Amino acid sequence: MKYRRLDANGDMVMGHGDADYLQDSPECVAQAVATRLRLLTGEWFLDLQEGIPYAPAVLGKHTKESYDPVIRARILETEGVTAITEYESVFDGETRKLTVNVTIETVYGAASVQEVM
Repeated sequence: MKYRRLDANGDMVMGHGDADYLQDSPECVAQAVATRLRLLTGEWFLDLQEGIPYAPAVLGKHTKESYDPVIRARILETEGVTAITEYESVFDGETRKLTVNVTIETVYGAASVQEVM
């Protein structure tokens, strides 16, 4: 598995040859999970069905019992992920942000991902 490295702002890193890529590592799979959680359904012009359905399934008047399975399924469908070993989601009503902390087992080892949506 090979994935272009992202910087702290989520932008692609370029201009450093092979150092611009993550390959066959837990970090590579973790970045794939993070980017898959950021993709909204209908956002990718090549496949409008791809993405996480935040509007109908996560945001709004949904409960933890309705959105956690959607997020967990998206993580488990990521290439290289074999299991979720720890999962926590916290919704902050004041900031209207959902934070997901997850530890995954990958084909390369364990990795952690934290995403704020």
